[in-house]
Amino acid sequence: MPDSVDTIVLIHGLWLTPRSWERWAGRYESRGYKVLRPAWPGLEAEVESLRRDPAPLTRLNLARAVDHYERIIRALDGAPIIMGHSIGGTIMQLLLGRGLGAAGVGVASSTVRGVRGLPLSTLRSSRPVLGNPFNRGKATPLSAKQFHYAFANTLNRAQSDQLYQRYHIPAANSVLFDVAFASFQCNPAARVDFAKPDRAPLLFVAFGADHIVPATTARRNAERYDASMAVVAYKAFPGRPHFPGAPRWEEAADFALSWAIANAMPNGPLTEPARSSLTSSKGALHVLSDDR
Repeated sequence: MPDSVDTIVLIHGLWLTPRSWERWAGRYESRGYKVLRPAWPGLEAEVESLRRDPAPLTRLNLARAVDHYERIIRALDGAPIIMGHSIGGTIMQLLLGRGLGAAGVGVASSTVRGVRGLPLSTLRSSRPVLGNPFNRGKATPLSAKQFHYAFANTLNRAQSDQLYQRYHIPAANSVLFDVAFASFQCNPAARVDFAKPDRAPLLFVAFGADHIVPATTARRNAERYDASMAVVAYKAFPGRPHFPGAPRWEEAADFALSWAIANAMPNGPLTEPARSSLTSSKGALHVLSDDR
């Protein structure tokens, strides 16, 4: 393990908890890394408890979640690698925009303001929450059937139901509203400066069979950073659904870590003058593969 970056922060997504990262975390810990899996604020209880009492989910919004992770990361001894899944990927992008992290990885990352065009599969997956405007401030679960379509569509129903029982919790609806409608708000919480030159290197990992964040959406998100001199890359893995621990997760986990270590800035993002001394041209999206 390199001495430069030894800490990884994993941020979970909607309808899930830190438990969803258990396979990735175990793999990274076995290689000597310190892995932190903080829950969204108020969601420190186990899956079973949050199903019984989802009240903490009703008190969350995106800004509160991002501020919570910023406090955790600023308290660390050094800049970590920040990985976020789904809306955790949106949170990761916002944290990098605040100057945090040695590198960032969005795993099937949800979008931020300025990434337009929601595919039909995304709308169908989100309909249990976004289909009713009065759902903001509530906590809406998915049925087992809805979870299969949204998170585990490449698996059979029995395999999906096992994941559903172990990992699923109701959604923090207000967080999803904040992300989904960011492009229609004047001062949205999900807003980043795509051209920011002193942001940490950023990788988007897409899954080719993903219904919530299709690979085309992840690539559009990555392409919005083209104006920046900072490093941004995109990698698609074919045949994977949205859930990060679905079969063949190891390949994605290993690639994400190896890329982050290779590109990490151990002391945090470079200042604009320092980065300008390294390159005289704007950055461009590095498409490492586009196998969808």
